[in-house]
Amino acid sequence: MSQLPVKRWDPSRREIVIQELRDRQAGYDRQTEAVVREIIATVKEKGDEALLDYTARFDRASLTPETLRVTEKEMETAWRAVDEPYRQALENACRQITAFHQKQRQESWFENPQEGIWLGQKVTPLDVAGVYVPGGKAAYPSSVLMNVVPARVAGVSRIVMATPPGPDGTIAPVILAAARVAGVTEIYKMGGAQAVAALAYGTATIPRVDKITGPGNQYVAMAKQLVYGQVDIDMIAGPSEILVIADETANAAFVAADMLSQAEHDEMASAVCITTSQALGEAVAQELEKQVAQLDREAIARESLERFGGIWVTATLAEAAALANDLAPEHLELCVANPFELVPAIRHAGAIFLGHYSPEPLGDYLAGPNHVLPTGGTARFASPLTVEDFVKKSSLIYYSRERLAEAADDIMLLAEREGFQAHKQAVAIRMKPEIG
Repeated sequence: MSQLPVKRWDPSRREIVIQELRDRQAGYDRQTEAVVREIIATVKEKGDEALLDYTARFDRASLTPETLRVTEKEMETAWRAVDEPYRQALENACRQITAFHQKQRQESWFENPQEGIWLGQKVTPLDVAGVYVPGGKAAYPSSVLMNVVPARVAGVSRIVMATPPGPDGTIAPVILAAARVAGVTEIYKMGGAQAVAALAYGTATIPRVDKITGPGNQYVAMAKQLVYGQVDIDMIAGPSEILVIADETANAAFVAADMLSQAEHDEMASAVCITTSQALGEAVAQELEKQVAQLDREAIARESLERFGGIWVTATLAEAAALANDLAPEHLELCVANPFELVPAIRHAGAIFLGHYSPEPLGDYLAGPNHVLPTGGTARFASPLTVEDFVKKSSLIYYSRERLAEAADDIMLLAEREGFQAHKQAVAIRMKPEIG
């Protein structure tokens, strides 16, 4: 890849750029969907038998219903296998994430707007939450913390974790260590679309859950999409993305490093810098070329930058903010002199990082806000994973006979005009003196 070009932003390309970045989200072909539908149907019909067959085929692990669940001994062995500094880092991260999410808790409430009327809302945690944690080539303990902690803070009584085993039937120690820190004790060795199906429909061994959260490959994402309705899901996550708004006060090395922190995820990741300084843009391009050559995942990061990277120069920060709103990025960094002044102009972003010393990995691992974020422009209408994702709300209504009598005529008229006789009768019958 040649050095990333620095281009003056051309508003006429707005729709083209937006569409190119959003099209990455829709990377699921019909063949993938057909495969996943078959897996779901087979697991739904055959339960553990199908789950174990798929685990042997895709993960090359020979398990039985008795060995699907991670034992306490395996948890303890994994904990001892992880070094003390890493344990402490996990515990520090868990404390930060917990403290942040505790502020999101909502309580049930009731009000008495007038005598004889009580209205309110009952907030109830889900009974069972399912958390999917990717395995395979890489282990992501941070995904354990970010998905489990809000469920635990919400008060979910049973949290079930699924993660694919290695060919030897074991789980990466760092994953189990994170699960221990997060407070998960029910962990099953299963991955892929078959794990999603097992969580959605249940088997003799795997409990049926109410909601499935957590990232995964295209098969996992498709499976979550297809079981939605049977269970709830968090979101359909697409490729990672970062957008950095930078002015002349930004450090080009910082900006390039932050862009690469997402470009190294995969070839479909997007890393963009929007700057009001041509000189800063040129310096960022040079830093990208310098730093990418030092990465273990250089080939992946280079392809990401070549396909979905960009450095664009705008006339003003207002124009940069408007463009950022159009793109609605997963991660948005405001590397400008006065980041707090720019915040009101930002309407659409999953997470906003303010200033020169708030890099994206701070949010990924330790700061506290959730790193499960909307991608592919869905930040226009979607939010990060929160405690609210693990509760449901019921409306509460109480009317005395006197208050119902005052409202009866309006209720019956509205029901009558909609053609619902029984609705009208349910009120009218209560107004009869001999009954009421």
